[in-house]
Amino acid sequence: MAQRIPPSTSRPDRFVRFRWWGLLAISLGVALIIMDSTIVSVAVPSIVADLGISSTEIQWVQEVYTLIFAALLLTWGRVADRFGRRRIMLTGVTLFLLASVLCAVAGSGAVLITGRALQGLGGSMILPTSLALLNANFHGRERAIAFAVWGSTIGAMAAIGPLAGGWLIENASWRWAFGINIPVGVLIVAGLLLFVAESRETATGALQRLDLRGALLSVVGFGALVFGLIEGRNYGWWAAEPTAPFTVGGLSPVPFAFVVAFVALTSFVLWERARGRAGKGVVLDLTLFRIRSFANGNVTALIVSFGEFGLILSLPLWFQNVLGYTAFEAGLALLPLAVGAFLASGAVAGLSRRLSPIRVVRVGLLLEILAISSLALLIRPDSTAWLTSPVLFVYGMGVGLATAQLTSVVLAEVPVERSGQGSATQSTARQTGSALGIAVLGTAFFSTLKLGTEDRLAAEVAANPAVQPLVDSVNATSGGVIARLAADPQTAFVADAARAAMTDGASLAAWIAAGALVVGLLSSLRIGATPQEPPVSAGAPARHRRRAR
Repeated sequence: MAQRIPPSTSRPDRFVRFRWWGLLAISLGVALIIMDSTIVSVAVPSIVADLGISSTEIQWVQEVYTLIFAALLLTWGRVADRFGRRRIMLTGVTLFLLASVLCAVAGSGAVLITGRALQGLGGSMILPTSLALLNANFHGRERAIAFAVWGSTIGAMAAIGPLAGGWLIENASWRWAFGINIPVGVLIVAGLLLFVAESRETATGALQRLDLRGALLSVVGFGALVFGLIEGRNYGWWAAEPTAPFTVGGLSPVPFAFVVAFVALTSFVLWERARGRAGKGVVLDLTLFRIRSFANGNVTALIVSFGEFGLILSLPLWFQNVLGYTAFEAGLALLPLAVGAFLASGAVAGLSRRLSPIRVVRVGLLLEILAISSLALLIRPDSTAWLTSPVLFVYGMGVGLATAQLTSVVLAEVPVERSGQGSATQSTARQTGSALGIAVLGTAFFSTLKLGTEDRLAAEVAANPAVQPLVDSVNATSGGVIARLAADPQTAFVADAARAAMTDGASLAAWIAAGALVVGLLSSLRIGATPQEPPVSAGAPARHRRRAR
């Protein structure tokens, strides 16, 4: 049976002595990919104005990143276990840097889309390896702190991204939204090389061989699933929307994507099970799901991500289009969320010792539910950031407690040698949940905007058909035209109706998010206490099999 080697003898002294600098480098890697994805959403109007690209191209600028990122997480988690987690993370950061340069100098939509696709490829290498490296290089109390910093970084960067993007766009150019990644990436590469020890699995023979068919099935399955979720609103969930870029016999491609996802993922599970029973290497070791904390934790992570990240879509739009904030001011309004997340990360280690990690998760979820429910009540056309800031701060505290410790709980009993697979599975669950949340909450938000605006102006449209194009412009721009309509006294009544409808949509999205988090809290009740140390090898802890029964 493999034995854990004390850190002081298993790696150079500098990796032990400077491990907290290593944590900083790993966390910056996570910050890089999270912040970039949020900055781009703020930069869209400037990109359109500068490059003159079509609405279809701008959709792909935003969504090709998410599509490739989510589709490849499992595959890169397995490759990292085999060839080295630090090596794959370094490769991912380097690729992300080169892709950022391509995006920053892009002169056309095609070049920008290519750069974003390469960013998604690099990001899919960074996220699962960051978790696996933390799992392998930190132990006991320090491990809880490391996961707290990692989780809080995700929550905080989701809030800081719009702020940074707004400042860069207002004071420099949208190109710096990508250019800022270059100096940060260089620091990450240096930190990984200097302060983070390499780790990989010790499997030999058939277990060491890569499962190419399984990798292909997982990429196709998760790629089709995420495509369907994020494109349903644009293409239509069944019948094709009139503005759909392409159709399949008059139908939306979305239901076909879901069929492909079902077939590919079912085939993936059956294939992985067969290879596992034959003693061959797999992309995903399905026996991990016999570990109760891993199986139930991933379900909880998916549900929680649905609520947490789906809400981030609607809030910046509401701040800008209803309250009239600039992109930078909207980012400032979301800053309390980031502050709360960072402060919570400092308290999570002590709370985990007193309450246990899973109880800290539940406390965090309770804070999130309380905050989002309060936010749903505060979302009004006459609201201000002063009213929402305390609530967003509490929400950030909840994210800082729940997200970090939920990751720790999911991976607590995963053998270190399989931490790449475990981390990638957890990351995939989160990405699937966030894509589902964006799809559902986004549909609720934009549908309420569309229907609410039309209902409020039905009489005006009937009396004057010339009003209809103005109503259509609200829907076509996702509310972006509201400020221009409000500036003209003759069209201000359309802006008022659109603001009221968007407010209803943002409030509805908040209530749905709160409901999802309640389900996530109930799901967490199925998770029992977990140990502080993960086992070293698959065969080490017999208790895994006993707990799974």
